[in-house]
Amino acid sequence: MRTEELHYELPHSAIAQQPAEPRDSSRLLVDQGPGAPPEHRFTRDLPELLGPGDVLVVNDSRVMSARLRLRKATGGRVEVLLLEPGDDGWWSALVRPGRRVRPGSELWYEEQPVLEVGKRIGDDGRRWVKPIGDVDDLMDRAGEVPLPPYVTEELDDVERYQTVYADRAVSAAAPTAGLHLTKDVLERCREAGAVVCDLELAVGTATFTPVVADNLDDHVMHTETYRIPEATLAACVRADRVVAVGTTVVRALESAAATGSSCGSTDLFIKPGHKFAVVGAMLTNFHLPRSSLLALLAAFVGPRWRDLYETALADGYRFLSLGDAMFCARNPGQ
Repeated sequence: MRTEELHYELPHSAIAQQPAEPRDSSRLLVDQGPGAPPEHRFTRDLPELLGPGDVLVVNDSRVMSARLRLRKATGGRVEVLLLEPGDDGWWSALVRPGRRVRPGSELWYEEQPVLEVGKRIGDDGRRWVKPIGDVDDLMDRAGEVPLPPYVTEELDDVERYQTVYADRAVSAAAPTAGLHLTKDVLERCREAGAVVCDLELAVGTATFTPVVADNLDDHVMHTETYRIPEATLAACVRADRVVAVGTTVVRALESAAATGSSCGSTDLFIKPGHKFAVVGAMLTNFHLPRSSLLALLAAFVGPRWRDLYETALADGYRFLSLGDAMFCARNPGQ
């Protein structure tokens, strides 16, 4: 599939700059399947779309305070986004401007060096970096929760970029479909007969790196780590329908099905042609053009993703991480 087939025109005015207040007042476009117009609802209506036999799975990873605004010993400013721990205390990270920071350089915060910069990882801007001292202390002192670059306004409450069930701080970006959910909505999902389960996928560059290759087959997915509790796997096996809250949950569950492992690293790229083994429905945000997330949606619902997006844009839905959501069922045979 050519990447240009995942292109659509996204007006800047459609990109949400603040989350809906309250969380569950965000709009929800409900896909009714091929040939039927979608239904316009709100995220607070999610329990009405679920029932006995459904298992709702959320990603409970928390966003790290991973953005560090540091400086070189010479005074030049350097921004570091910590991504994922590696071996021997090193972390993969995005370093900007990376070309001006030589391997072995130390980066400073206030009056002391806090980070050593190592060699490059590939050609996409990632570097190895090593905190000098405790990394959690560094993020507590110097870190910020990293918002996507298309969010140009400061959030009134940065905690709104965390889900209400966020647990371990392991992600460099939020699993944004979960931002719509409240404890009340989740409780009403349970009252409707659905089982609510969790897993963890550490959101990183695999999720938010743009697809620049002309063909999807040439796109290289980075790895992200996941772990799925045995109780969640067992519930999915028993389920009549597994409903994933977000693309990260889809990747984790489909990776586990493909590998037979409940934890590990995955570079699974779900694109048209993928045969889904676990997930039957999905709650998801509206994604960037030409992105791996949109490729996953195209694999899930088929070509009608374009009609759904056109409907959402025409009706004033808000797009991307802080925007509205869509509920869709998997195409038969996908």
